[in-house]
Formats: sequence, structure tokens, C-alpha cells
Amino acid sequence: MNSVANKVAVVGSGSEHFEPTLSFSGAVCASILARNGVSVTIFESARGPGGRMSQRREVTEEGRELVFDHGAPYFSVSNAEVWDLVREWESRGLVAEWDENFGAFDCISHKFLGIQQEGLTKKYVGVPGMNAICRALCQETGVESKFGVGVGRLEWLEDENLWSLMGLDGQNLGQFQGVVASDKNIVSPRFTNVTGRAPPLDMNLVPGMAVKLQDIPVIPCFALMIAFAEPLSAIPTKGFRVVNSEVLSWACCDSSKPGRSATSERWVLHSTVEYANGIIAQTGLVKPSEATLKKVAEELFHELQSTGLDISQPFFKRAHRWGSAFPGTSIAREEKCLWEKNKRLAICGDFCVSPNIEGAIVSGIAAASKLSSCW
Repeated sequence: MNSVANKVAVVGSGSEHFEPTLSFSGAVCASILARNGVSVTIFESARGPGGRMSQRREVTEEGRELVFDHGAPYFSVSNAEVWDLVREWESRGLVAEWDENFGAFDCISHKFLGIQQEGLTKKYVGVPGMNAICRALCQETGVESKFGVGVGRLEWLEDENLWSLMGLDGQNLGQFQGVVASDKNIVSPRFTNVTGRAPPLDMNLVPGMAVKLQDIPVIPCFALMIAFAEPLSAIPTKGFRVVNSEVLSWACCDSSKPGRSATSERWVLHSTVEYANGIIAQTGLVKPSEATLKKVAEELFHELQSTGLDISQPFFKRAHRWGSAFPGTSIAREEKCLWEKNKRLAICGDFCVSPNIEGAIVSGIAAASKLSSCW
């Protein structure tokens, strides 16, 4: 048996220009493969895993540390395989139900609507942060995680029947029998448009996959992280959809989640797609400037104030752009992931199944199943 037997590389984002993409999908896949006896190495250009499940640490001018779940606020479960995983994570203290009142706020009538109805579906969060699950999965036995290491090139060695991975500066990252990618930009022209470099994977190696991955529309979103010294007692829910607003789509009290610090009341607001598209039309896909983020922060907070609710001034306020917050389509609803059997290459993510956390998990499970069947 050679030295790369049953070795699989799980590849997240290959560039600092993109948001971290080693989300649930890649982490779940890596964990399942390792449990099946496969040696897994994770490569991600960001400092840690999470994707939209990332947690943001901020420090105020006074040196006070604040933590926000600035991406996905929670996830819900309907798939049986996902239920099995969530129960296991719950038993390990990685997940807890966010059992609070949720509702919707109408910006025309200035009233809350359907508070009970909005809370019927159980909402789960990572503990002590949304990225806790990804971090734990990336640290399991059999998984080696290399964060801060982006993959610049994936080459298929026909004679050896292996994948060879190279870093952004050309360094050799090793040879692997299989590869899992959780970045939809791995063969996309969008990678070149943003970075000026060729995509890590040559589309001629996997023409069938390349066609499906070429033009996946993405839905952007801006998030606003705000912190208050006192609770916002005028708001009767801990999370609510915002309807009939051109600026806001969602608001939640992040500090009300299980396992969070209660030393301040922290909220996260999400913009509408239309608002985000309008800003990006002006600034492009480059990293937004501090001036742009400050403008966005002021506009999102002003929209919250204009609801007529009693909103005090926060002591902290900062915006973040999710340039590709959600995929605009699903490209493998039946297969759950993209699979090239002859080259043992799987591509997984929410863009395969459905644009939510459960979709990412389902796709990761499917990718692990495909690769596990090879040995």
C-alpha cells in the first residue's frame, strides 16, 4: 500500500479575496470520512472554518471584546440524516435549541405580526458560537487542518492516478487519492474576475462539473453588528423578519442565544438583497472600504430606528459584507453533490442542495458517501 492510500484533501477557499468557504459542508464531509478510516487534510486560506457559520470578534475603542454570529443566525432540521448528526452534536454540547419568541415586523403598519407562528420551527445554534461545530469537526481524530493555507492549483496526475495540490506560491502541498471542494468558485470565471488568477481547478479536467459551476448566481447581504449597554425592552421578540422594508430583512438578539455572554445586549441585522446589490453596483466586488462599511452601518441602523421602536444608541456598530451570502440556485438537488468517479473528486455545498445550513450538511454527507465507497 503506497503512502497516499486513503488520503483525501478537503479544500475550502483558495483566496483571501473570498469569504471562508469551509462551512458545514466541508467540515461534515471531513469528519465522516475520518470516522470511516480515511486520512483527511483540510486546506483553507482563512484563519479558521465556518463560512457563513463564522463568528466575528470585535474590540471596542475602550478595549472591550464583543463576539457576534454575523452570518447564519441559526439553522433548522427536517432531514433524518441531519437529525442524527444534530442529536450527536447536542449530546457533545456543541449545539443547543434557541428557544425564544420570534416574529415578523411590518414597516408599513409598524406592528409585530405572527409571533407565535414564527417560533413553531425549532431553531438550533452552535455553542458557544455558530462556528463551534465546524471547529470541533475539524479537530477530530484523523483530520489534519491547515488554516491560512490556500490551494492555488489542483493537478490530476494521470499516470499515478492521484491528485497533486500546490499552494498559492507554488509550494507542494502533497498528493491525494481524492479531493473534496466546498468552494463553488474552484472552476468559476468569477475567481479570475476577483483575484486576477486562474481558478485552482482546470475546467478541462472536469468539463461536466465546470458547466454546472460556471455561472451560479449569488445573493449578497450586508450584516450590521451592534451592541447596547441596556436591553431593548421595546422589542417583544429575540428575532424577527422585517417586511415592507427596502433596507432590512432580519434582526436578532445575538446575545440571547444559549452559551453567550450577557454582559451587553448584542444584535445582528441583515440587509435586503436589493439594498446589498445597490451598494455593490456602486463599489464593485472588491473589498469594501471603511467609508463604505460606515455608510452601510449608518443606513441599516437608521432603518431600525425608523421602525418607531424605542431603540437606544449602541456603544458599538460595525457592518460586514457577505458578497455571496447565498447561492441563487441549486445545481444537484437529486445527487446532493457533484461527483467525478474516475478522478475521485466531489464538490459539495449549499449550492448543490438548498441555500441554507441544512442543505450544506446534506451535501457534505453525500460527498463523504461517494468517496467512502471508493475504498
